[in-house]
Amino acid sequence: MKVLITHSYFLHFDKKQLELSKPYPPLATLLAASVLRNHSLEVHFYDVSFDETVEKVKEQINVLKPDVLLIYDDGFNYLTKMCLTNMREAAFRMLHFAKSKGIKTIISSSDSTDEYKKYLDAGADVVLLGEAEETLIELFNNRLEVNEDIKGIAFTNNNIFYNTVRRNVNTQLDQLPFPAWDLLNIKPYKKAWEKHGYFSINLSTTRGCPYKCNWCAKPIYGNRYNVRSTENVLNELKYMNRFFKFDHVWFCDDIFGLRPGWLDSFCSRIKESGINVKYKIQCRADLLQREELIQKLAESGAEEVWIGAESGSQKILDAMDKGITVEQIYHAVTLLKKYKIKPCLFLQFGYPGETKADIQLTLKMLKELDPYDIGVSVSYPLPGTKFYENVKETMKEKTNWSDSDELLLMYSGEYNPSFYKTLHRYVHKSFRAGKGQQELKKLIMLRRGSLQKALMTAYYKPASLFLKTKINLNQ
Repeated sequence: MKVLITHSYFLHFDKKQLELSKPYPPLATLLAASVLRNHSLEVHFYDVSFDETVEKVKEQINVLKPDVLLIYDDGFNYLTKMCLTNMREAAFRMLHFAKSKGIKTIISSSDSTDEYKKYLDAGADVVLLGEAEETLIELFNNRLEVNEDIKGIAFTNNNIFYNTVRRNVNTQLDQLPFPAWDLLNIKPYKKAWEKHGYFSINLSTTRGCPYKCNWCAKPIYGNRYNVRSTENVLNELKYMNRFFKFDHVWFCDDIFGLRPGWLDSFCSRIKESGINVKYKIQCRADLLQREELIQKLAESGAEEVWIGAESGSQKILDAMDKGITVEQIYHAVTLLKKYKIKPCLFLQFGYPGETKADIQLTLKMLKELDPYDIGVSVSYPLPGTKFYENVKETMKEKTNWSDSDELLLMYSGEYNPSFYKTLHRYVHKSFRAGKGQQELKKLIMLRRGSLQKALMTAYYKPASLFLKTKINLNQ
């Protein structure tokens, strides 16, 4: 059986990410390709990441004439978890075209798990619900004949929708093959990263997150937390190095190194292996309170740590069920800086009940902590979350952003959507202005540094002051 596997994340449909130019390959897609290939299927991979339209996918379908089109999105990438409508519509077009050619169609993604009826109506024969490798194997072993005994699928029969019981998550991650890196054309990724002066690649060491932030959707890997062995992770790093050279890794886990003892083992093994690579991770403030842990991260190559700070207001953190304190955020950032690790903060505005006083506390935290970088968003309700249930009655027809830069508040908040759009621009521009001023001081005092960054202040400072007057945070 011939399978064409692809995904639905088109960089050109997300202008912000295209301009950022830090693309990562579709990790889960390549892993699914490897799983199918190990089960004696003829697998062809087509990467849409750099395509401007779906036409080239159609060309591939016409040339290959596959028996199956499998759209398998990368569940390790937060951009696909956002369920952007530009990507949904692209998936619909691919499904519709394949269906018109009499080709079996299967899809796996966060969005299709949440909205399986829409995808079935658009032409999918089967929607894979949640973690999908074992479901794929069972489907193909069953010659794609669907029934209610197969766990983790949605399908239709005589215009009736069926949604079978979810499959248990995989707890034995070391048994999975490595992603099919040999199928990937790495050149466009390397070219995109050239402007940054280094090349970064993605790798996952875990699946899931056991914490209960009430706005966080987990349709694929759920609330469980399962971990690969450090030996298995290092073997994959060596395996990847056979296909392309890289000098930086994004460990794209929701939480890196949560299981006790894992990070100690990882730090020891990576030093013993002789692998010399910088990396960035995502972690929680409450897990970054021990100095010896931060020291081990630094020794093993950690360069950036992204923390889901969200807010400088304890009231809002508690409303979100974050399970962290503002003091923990301050302490974590202070420790990271001590060991020359770049702390980066995710911030979120617009959560119900947030007032201008709460926003001021977040801006105060940002100024005092002076992180290396920030990611700013507005609260985004996704199905399956407590937050979504709380606000869905105030949501209108629009329930998803078109791309990652839309940043529209889609429910009735404390202030109108334009306020949050302006706030987002203000925070970013004032932050960049601050960084530009720091570079300018270095340039003047030390006669070195980045002139380009220093001159940023000439643009960002006036712009940020203008935007501040528009949002009028003092009222």
